[in-house]
Amino acid sequence: MCEAIGLRAKLNALIRGFFAQRGVLEVETPILSVAGNTDLHIEGFATQFGGSVHAGARQRFLRTSPEYPLKRLLAAGIGDCYELGRVFRNGEAGRSHNPEFTLLEWYRVGWDHHRLMDECAALVRAAMALVQRSISLKKISYINLFTQELDLDPSAVDEAALRAPLAEFGIEPRGLTRDDWLDLLITHRLQPAMPRDRITLVYDYPATQCALAKIRRPALARTGVHPPDSREDVAERFELYLGPHELANGYHELNDAAEQRARFERDNARRRECGMRELPLDESLLAVLDAMPDCAGVALGVDRLLMCMLDTDDIRDVLAFPFSQA
Repeated sequence: MCEAIGLRAKLNALIRGFFAQRGVLEVETPILSVAGNTDLHIEGFATQFGGSVHAGARQRFLRTSPEYPLKRLLAAGIGDCYELGRVFRNGEAGRSHNPEFTLLEWYRVGWDHHRLMDECAALVRAAMALVQRSISLKKISYINLFTQELDLDPSAVDEAALRAPLAEFGIEPRGLTRDDWLDLLITHRLQPAMPRDRITLVYDYPATQCALAKIRRPALARTGVHPPDSREDVAERFELYLGPHELANGYHELNDAAEQRARFERDNARRRECGMRELPLDESLLAVLDAMPDCAGVALGVDRLLMCMLDTDDIRDVLAFPFSQA
């Protein structure tokens, strides 16, 4: 435990130095919010404010990331910025998850996801150098990852073909969508095979997995620097893996308030279908999103990075006190 605590302090200092050298401003944003995260796969914690009714809405949510307030700062003209802090997600605790964990999130104005993924990899490499480890790097599009490793085109095959490589796991199919099967192929077949001494950057996800990313149409993509690997629309999104561990998720950020509202509302519709609670939208974000400059942003799990630095597959090894002892 003491080794992990000491290494965390060194990593925090490295992160702050990394961004100071690049002119990226550290900021702090609220941990409690009137808005929830509508993502179907992320569940937050809710609490009640017991003070004056004039202070604002009583129901508050512990943040699942600082994304929304950081984007409000970007819209206000703050420029390149980052936050290093605690976030909270309900539902899972064990070897890979702790309901309270540390997230690093940063935004670069005028950048796309390709440029940001390079900076993200540079930070991870610098962190691994703290423990005298050198790691290689591989960049690959989402569609080419599936084609090369599983010999299937995720944009073309039917759902039965996606389910076939997962037959040995006995997964209950009820309620699972095509995107769920694609995610399961990554977690069950692709991630475990990723070399432990390599960063794998996967980019340009299916448009159905856009979350808060811009969508690129093939006709536009053909005129750009990065030609498409598919005739399908893609989300300008990337994920960074170090060995089998997913560390970071980044986007060329959507700054269209009407489109973002539609995505939030689709999330809540799916929540209703699944018997989950609907969540209040972040109206403060939507009110300024059209004013947010073109930018790219990424969130990186600091505890997962520490796991890689200490070569452990159990998140409890890098925490002072895991959830069961908190």
